[in-house]
Amino acid sequence: MTVTLITGANKGIGFETAKQLSELGHVVYLGARDVERGEKAAAAIGARFVQLDVTDDASVSGAVAAIGSAEGLLDVLVHNAGILTGDDVDGPTALRVFDTNAVGIVRVTQAALPLLRKSANPTVVTVSSSAGSFWAVNNPDRPEFHVRAALYSASKAAATMVTVQYAKSQPGIKFNALEPGFTATDMTAGFGVGRAPEESAKTVVRLATLPVDGPTGTFQDESGDLPW
Repeated sequence: MTVTLITGANKGIGFETAKQLSELGHVVYLGARDVERGEKAAAAIGARFVQLDVTDDASVSGAVAAIGSAEGLLDVLVHNAGILTGDDVDGPTALRVFDTNAVGIVRVTQAALPLLRKSANPTVVTVSSSAGSFWAVNNPDRPEFHVRAALYSASKAAATMVTVQYAKSQPGIKFNALEPGFTATDMTAGFGVGRAPEESAKTVVRLATLPVDGPTGTFQDESGDLPW
């Protein structure tokens, strides 16, 4: 049985990833800040809810401890929690965006490493974005060229780099980041376009189910490796 934790999973891509991995037989821990919403989402797909706020050390420690007590290990960790702000660029907003989108990855990963090391096939997936790619944002043929979201883009660049550095420092664990594709979620509602979350979740699921000898330290989309 494969034990999986997904952060920010009560809706959107995180929820669809939880649903698809549950259907594949994973024991899925659906992490969410809001208890009521998280419990409702978990019940809808037969997952297990764990209260998890990636910006709160105590919440992260408690969630990982609960999984460790119940399961003894963690096979798959999916970093999905993230926020997108408006056009405001100031210190407090930057701290909030980076705390969720980048520092949160460090908090959860550091807490989860002891459990991941007990797995026969430990895998970590970061739902990042090519909005944090120099190649994409400077390419007129890419949709990211037209996106004006400085703090989100910068925080996702950090998220991808943190993932790559973990891949180098933890050679026994696979760490990969991905661009899920432009998706219609609550976070992107202001753009008015995007494909269904279940389509984007397929790339997350692919990277979450890699074999033992699968790649690590990559940045991918549904077609394979992306420039960064």
